[in-house]
Amino acid sequence: MLNVIGAGLPRTGTLSLKAALERFGLGPCFHMFEILRDPALLERWSPLVSGDPVSWEQVFEGYRSTLDWPASCFWQEQAEAFPDAKVILTVRDPRRWYASYIAMLSSDAHAAAFQGGLGERLHPLFSLIYRRTFGPLAEGALEEAQAVAAFERHVEKVRQSVPAERLLVFDVSQGWKPLCDFLGLPVPAEPFPHLNDGQAVQVAFQRFAAGRSPEPA
Repeated sequence: MLNVIGAGLPRTGTLSLKAALERFGLGPCFHMFEILRDPALLERWSPLVSGDPVSWEQVFEGYRSTLDWPASCFWQEQAEAFPDAKVILTVRDPRRWYASYIAMLSSDAHAAAFQGGLGERLHPLFSLIYRRTFGPLAEGALEEAQAVAAFERHVEKVRQSVPAERLLVFDVSQGWKPLCDFLGLPVPAEPFPHLNDGQAVQVAFQRFAAGRSPEPA
């Protein structure tokens, strides 16, 4: 049963927020790194590609929160399936987001992590996600104007669709307080985890490509 649904796009601080939610016992959190850690989890997403009915309870069995793709592309379906779950929309400056996202996609570490079998298995699902997020032109090069427009469109749709009392629009640079106020939890003494920088993601891809868990134990 999900308690928190992440509606933000990748590269908006999702790894930092994953660490924060799990610090509060709101994990495990289903993040893209979960599929890298255990590719068998991809089978849970196959009905989306084939157009069959989806059991979101089955997709997220064993998890209490979600962030990042593929989960965040289907935030609205999750919000309907788990009406008591809170929704967190992670945001950042859209142009800086675009630069960060393109840098990740073009890195050697990303290419090494997704080449071969896993990349082929992910392709149908991520083609669907790209079309839903960026539109039909996204199968080619993703230009900045198209990406920024899609980012802003996504943010506005979440804002308009989720009741204010159920939604937190969150920039991880804000730290603990808005998150804790939203969740009704005390502010921890330790610093907010800032893990989702470019270096951390590249290291995770390198670990996966080398046959290790993307996150150190």
